[in-house]
Amino acid sequence: MTTAERREEAPQYVGTTLERVAQALPTMRRSERNVAELVLSDPVRVVNLTMAGLAEAAGVSEPTVMRFSASVGCSGFQDFKIQLAQTLALGLPLTHSGIEAGDSGAALSEKIFDHTISSLDRARRTLDHDAVERAIDLLHGASDVLFVGFGASGIIAQDAQQKFPLFGVPCQAPADFHQQFIAATMGGPRSVTVAISNTGSTSQVLTVARAAKAAGSPVIALTGQPGALSDLADVALVVQTFEDTDIYTPTTSRLAGLVVIDVLATGVALRRPAEHREAIHHMKNELAAMRKGAAATAADSAPATE
Repeated sequence: MTTAERREEAPQYVGTTLERVAQALPTMRRSERNVAELVLSDPVRVVNLTMAGLAEAAGVSEPTVMRFSASVGCSGFQDFKIQLAQTLALGLPLTHSGIEAGDSGAALSEKIFDHTISSLDRARRTLDHDAVERAIDLLHGASDVLFVGFGASGIIAQDAQQKFPLFGVPCQAPADFHQQFIAATMGGPRSVTVAISNTGSTSQVLTVARAAKAAGSPVIALTGQPGALSDLADVALVVQTFEDTDIYTPTTSRLAGLVVIDVLATGVALRRPAEHREAIHHMKNELAAMRKGAAATAADSAPATE
């Protein structure tokens, strides 16, 4: 089979060169995985290697390097190097190294931070900004907002509810499924439900979203991929991250979801009248003063030491 034929038969991975390598890694042969792991761990070094040099560094043959290049959608090794250099020129976070049992604290910190930064960058670059604008429009015109989610998505919902001063309307994020369903069925045309599910297929979230739609409420989906939830939503915010590269990898979808909530809350606050922003500023000042007062009281009541 020729390189071109292998490239045509390879799955159509998307994103930058490094993203495609990371996506293809689990399905590669062991020898090709050696090349992929070297590319992901030290792409700057790889971009300066010849094919023979990369083969030697990875402990494989030159034909294996050619097969690897084809498996990530490149026409050959030179095409792969050009695309890798273009990715590096973007200044993107690079490391997708897997976590290993013997990793030190320093190694774990580097790998997890790099993985998280890479995921957040991917979410930023793939987010539909028109959908963000439409979501802000809906939230700005809402009389109240219901946030629903379970597990890590439930944490995002709880965080969103905490930002009700920015949204400027009553917000709720009940943890109980029945309470979520009741709130959705009692909504109306100006109530907005934000349904959160990284998989887009959590049955309870879908049930609540359908109940909100039946009550005439617009639904905003915050999800990691197109699917059942995005299909029924009035606005779908698809937040793509690297979520399944390793069993130890943190739930970066949760972090990306929190950032998107911040974007929505800030976008709504900026559209409110100046009086609303002044009220938020006053609240922040009062909150800071309260904390300082509480700290001073605690210090005064502490027992004296000899």
